[in-house]
Amino acid sequence: MTEQIKEFVFYLSNIKKTSRNTVQSYERDLNSLKEFLEKRDIYEVLDITEDVLTEYIAGLTDQHFSASTVSRHISSIKAFYRYMIENGDVSEDPSEILKAPKIYRHEPRLLSMTEINTLLDMPDVETVKGQRDKTMLELLYATGMKVSELISLNVDDVDLGISCVKCKATRKPRIIPYGAKASEQLMVYLSETRKELVDDDENTLLFVNYQGLGMSRQGFWKMVKGYARKAGINEDITPYSLRHSMAVHFMENGADIEMLQEMLGHSEKYTTQRYVQKKTNSFREMYDKANTRG
Repeated sequence: MTEQIKEFVFYLSNIKKTSRNTVQSYERDLNSLKEFLEKRDIYEVLDITEDVLTEYIAGLTDQHFSASTVSRHISSIKAFYRYMIENGDVSEDPSEILKAPKIYRHEPRLLSMTEINTLLDMPDVETVKGQRDKTMLELLYATGMKVSELISLNVDDVDLGISCVKCKATRKPRIIPYGAKASEQLMVYLSETRKELVDDDENTLLFVNYQGLGMSRQGFWKMVKGYARKAGINEDITPYSLRHSMAVHFMENGADIEMLQEMLGHSEKYTTQRYVQKKTNSFREMYDKANTRG
């Protein structure tokens, strides 16, 4: 099974161009399954049965994994079998019997504009770290990007001339405009702050830590929570709270659903539907009108 997993990972990375985070998630889940199977002396894909897969998923539930984690494992297994069938390695799919548990989704905490302004003003811009943090927060809220997209940005993904950023971290690359506040921060960060953090001309990452290495998602989440506490926001705040709040604020200020869908990178309009209010005109003009930090 080891070779099939490697081939599947190669297929996802090089043929389907799946995002790195998703590929790593699939690989991790399938290796977990492989370890489970090997403990039962099952080493070949053809020897995997419906009963064994059912037992594996039941074991995850017994170990108190969350419904979302169990669902992810099931998705990984099903995707693996789809590939195996298309590749002709197997003729039957024992994963068909697996059903994802119901997930109760909680909407992220919606921040008011007062809270957004307070949160984004928390970093101490007299320090290098504060300037970097404020730039990241401003850009995250201005664009509605995901954290994985933000920390994957390179310097040449930013176009200061037209105040847009090129987001390439997902299967659906897109160009996202940003407003005046984010523009001011980016200009300062790129002209002054980043030089204090990067001494390697070959390092193209936009945001780095004190070692000149890329920021981690966990590190950024911790940073957001720290500034939220400092801002007196005592409820649970995550980076997704900024993405969610940005979307709602933009719709409240007259943004068009197609514009918001494009900015957030949603494949389907119904995903963006919850933010709907009313429509206006051209992408750049709509952004400038709707941008609450511009």
